Amino acid sequence: MSISYPSVPGLVNSPGFSHVAVIPPGSTMIHVGGQNGVDDSGAVVSDDVAVQSARALDNAVAALAAAGATLADVIGWTVLIHQDADLRAAYGAVGPKLARDGAPPLVTAARVAGLGVPGALIEVSAIAALTP
Repeated sequence: MSISYPSVPGLVNSPGFSHVAVIPPGSTMIHVGGQNGVDDSGAVVSDDVAVQSARALDNAVAALAAAGATLADVIGWTVLIHQDADLRAAYGAVGPKLARDGAPPLVTAARVAGLGVPGALIEVSAIAALTP
């Protein structure tokens, strides 16, 4: 059994995101909390949103790996980006790493006035599933 991403009549069909994911019974769910563009001491790596985005994704990948998962196992992303940050630069830094064959994951994104880590311009969290 595998995860399915059914088409939803009446909703746009996008190569960048899906609308719904169906997880089969017996799957292991993995939730990765918000990751910022910080180093292993918690310091923000740069004031450049592209650099922060790449590091935030790397941090999420490390968290996934600790749970036995990879980017291919991610079914959904939540992306919070500072209202003054360049969304194109942020996505440009991580888009190629997120591309995959088949249906894309679910994506929720929001522009925010600020994040919990001072100087952070982006925060990503993920939900992944390992099927039996």
